[in-house]
Amino acid sequence: MRTWQVERRKRTRQLIELGGLVLKAGIVELTNDDRAIIYGAMLWIAAKLRGHDGKHARELLAAKGKQAFDGERREEQMDWRT
Repeated sequence: MRTWQVERRKRTRQLIELGGLVLKAGIVELTNDDRAIIYGAMLWIAAKLRGHDGKHARELLAAKGKQAFDGERREEQMDWRT
């Protein structure tokens, strides 16, 4: 496989995974699939991360995301046990 094909597949996978996170977070339903709202929210997050308190914002968001992933893992483990 050519280098450009490998890179294209990596990018496609990344885009699919990021879209999955948008769905998983419930943003599509909460915004009625309004792309302007979704994009605006992402721009707001990017501005926060670039701002003077960016390190703090990054830490808070990372903690929240890890907490959500951990909760989902626990739920999946409970489902397997029942």
